[in-house]
Amino acid sequence: MLPDRPEAPLKIAVSGCLTGAEIRYDGSGARSSYPHARLARIFDLLPICPETGIGMPVPRPPIRLVGTTDAARAVGIDDPSLDVTDQLHNYALATVERLKASDVSGYVFMKNSPSCGLFRVKVYPEGGTVSADRLIPVRKGRGIHADTVTKAWPELPVEESGRLEDPVLCENFVTRTFAYAHWRAFEKTGMTAAGLIAFHSRYKYLLMAHDPGAYQRAGRLLSDLKGQVEQKAAGYIGELMKGLTRPATRGGHANVLSHIQGYLKDDLDGESRRELAALIESYRLGEQPLLAVLQLMKHHQRLFPDRYIDQQVYLEPHPAFAALRVPL
Repeated sequence: MLPDRPEAPLKIAVSGCLTGAEIRYDGSGARSSYPHARLARIFDLLPICPETGIGMPVPRPPIRLVGTTDAARAVGIDDPSLDVTDQLHNYALATVERLKASDVSGYVFMKNSPSCGLFRVKVYPEGGTVSADRLIPVRKGRGIHADTVTKAWPELPVEESGRLEDPVLCENFVTRTFAYAHWRAFEKTGMTAAGLIAFHSRYKYLLMAHDPGAYQRAGRLLSDLKGQVEQKAAGYIGELMKGLTRPATRGGHANVLSHIQGYLKDDLDGESRRELAALIESYRLGEQPLLAVLQLMKHHQRLFPDRYIDQQVYLEPHPAFAALRVPL
């Protein structure tokens, strides 16, 4: 039997400076980089600062990434002999174990940070190209701490602070954290073939909307579970979390909505069927918001309950979906 879906607030890790703590290299904080008002009732924040975690002071000598994007090191800007790469790497590995034991369901990293940046962090060449007396960085790196955490725990939903200002990416992150929290609660009940099938049956339409390819691969993984439940479960959660990382498109939503409509058509009269089909098509063409279709579909679902559809996470992927779901 599957556990109930998790309720807010969920516990997530967050770069400590994003909570307003004045722990950046210059003694400042970065609270304005995190959309607190929208997410405060959804998440409990566990602040983490890898630099102070390895014993660096506040304020401290600034560091940057030097080398190549696949082999960067965190070294001092003013004193290149300062190299904290290994300390940051080891601290990140210990952090992963601590977070797993703390039921953390996601991680928000500080953008541009040589320790915590997820995307397009500056990587400087070692003594390399000089323009106007300055080294020219490549914006293709990832902070040492963030890189280690994501490699050691690839299923964990992660996002970068600045990207949460984008409503599509913000809702996507929230959706992923609630899905992963549900999975981890399910894992604790003991993995069984029946439980794995039941879990997928609830998430299949959500995954289909985000990534049809991942949906198909997940289905193939679960087609034969004889004696391989743990192995298949590891592959399944990888496909689910990777697939959900891809934001759903109008076409993906319209496809899923049409599938769900099929479960309702026998209970609806002709006029109601045509109205719902027309609204789905209008949404697909960009003329109506997603919430308009979902509200009508939920109205019909209340009048003509279908247990299978009622269990679909797609219809309400997280507690604040109406507030966060954008007019996609």
